[in-house]
Amino acid sequence: MVRLAADDDGRVCPVTTTKRITHWIAGRPWTGGPAERHGDVYDPATGQVTAQVDLAPAEVVDEAVGAALAAFQQWRHASVAKRTGVLFAFRELLNARREELAAIIVSEHGKVHSDALGELARGLEVVEYACGIPQLAKGSYTEQASTGVDVFSIRQPLGPVAIISPFNFPAMVPMWFFPLAVAAGNTVVVKPSEKDPSAANFLAGLWREAGLPDGVFNVVHGDKPAVDRLLEHPDIKAVSFVGSTPIARYVYETGTRHGKRVQALGGAKNHMLVLPDADLDLAADAAVNAGYGAAGERCMAVSVLVAVEPVADALVERIRERIGTLTVGPGRAPGSAMGPLVTGGHRDKVTSYLDTGVAEGAELAVDGRKHPIEGEPGGFWLGPTLFDRVRPGMSVYDEEIFGPVLSVVRVGSYDEGLALINANPYGNGTALFTNDGGAARRFQNEVEVGMVGINVPIPVPVAYYSFGGWKSSLFGDAHAYGEDGVRFFTRGKAVTQRWLEPSHGGLNLGFPTNS
Repeated sequence: MVRLAADDDGRVCPVTTTKRITHWIAGRPWTGGPAERHGDVYDPATGQVTAQVDLAPAEVVDEAVGAALAAFQQWRHASVAKRTGVLFAFRELLNARREELAAIIVSEHGKVHSDALGELARGLEVVEYACGIPQLAKGSYTEQASTGVDVFSIRQPLGPVAIISPFNFPAMVPMWFFPLAVAAGNTVVVKPSEKDPSAANFLAGLWREAGLPDGVFNVVHGDKPAVDRLLEHPDIKAVSFVGSTPIARYVYETGTRHGKRVQALGGAKNHMLVLPDADLDLAADAAVNAGYGAAGERCMAVSVLVAVEPVADALVERIRERIGTLTVGPGRAPGSAMGPLVTGGHRDKVTSYLDTGVAEGAELAVDGRKHPIEGEPGGFWLGPTLFDRVRPGMSVYDEEIFGPVLSVVRVGSYDEGLALINANPYGNGTALFTNDGGAARRFQNEVEVGMVGINVPIPVPVAYYSFGGWKSSLFGDAHAYGEDGVRFFTRGKAVTQRWLEPSHGGLNLGFPTNS
């Protein structure tokens, strides 16, 4: 922003000011004064700094956790009807203002507007699922389990919980967790990515408008010091995390060492296996959509296409043709199919794989650096990139690139393709393209991956199932949302009760038995 101000000599001159993004604690923006540390927030389509976000020290994290703990004493005792009413109101507000929130996501992340709306639609699914908490968290009851004895179970909230979310889905990923956490009676501290922090504050404002009591939903912005304090804080009872595998492992090990429940969803190297009988036009469309949507900055993006010969040449040519039709430009532009990457540093890291891949022997079939860009030259651009004849052991195959880079691996059979997928250390998502029902049934049974698509390239489960991978893509045994989410944010209690008759008595020191 530019404003006019007078200098020391009284002359009026333009002064550039930067928006400040601060924490949301106890139902309002934080008012604790200027931050000692802050980070720059960019518009990825221009490369310009548009805001500065406060980075919380441990003391501010403690303040947010304290607000959550104080609010928990009231919220845990709120009736299920009261909690559900707030959730329904939040759902209506979010749906009504989704265009506004989508514009915020586009401005800080860079993804195209339709993708931002899609992110919100998937997050809304979880909010709607959480509205069913009266049924989802309902216990069970057994009358006369023993003579005069009834047994029943209940599920109760944990307390303050932390959500540490990544930059690629600044609204959807937090919504994988906080609707169920709030519905179950917990209070929440969200630590969003410092790269695109504004969506979390917008969501906090909607919660307040929906009638959520102050302190139930809090946002602290920050980097590693804030994360570490959340992982160590004695009043945080559970931690939900989505990010890279090295950080997921760190979060899981640190959080569990401090006695917390932790679900830590890590990285991915998602393979799409194409059999010779598949519809190659359908497979090529799917590979382009899943490989380059959101500039490849998705943990469920297809990054490896495994082509069972003799279809590789035909697939590569079809993908090359489709790449040529893609418009790369600002996410807010109606004609853009793919936007920029989130930061200049990340763009440079992804771009470095192009030279590395060629040096290691891969064939650069489409060089994204040469793709026409319909945007400002200062934006964080890289066009869709396609490698062919990639092999395990190459960096472009082994490492999670998290950008618009698709690698084609050629194999001679279904068995060779399946073995390749199962040997990979990641196990987040995978897809099979075929017209053979027997092959599909065998694949879904044999593949060692947590989420499987049959002729579906991005098999993100709907809200009433659960999201999560296998192997190095998940640390902990709880997936996100669905039934796993309900169990993660509650703890079970079994109650055995007997109401004695007016006349009773007698001593019995033996072990209780059923009779």
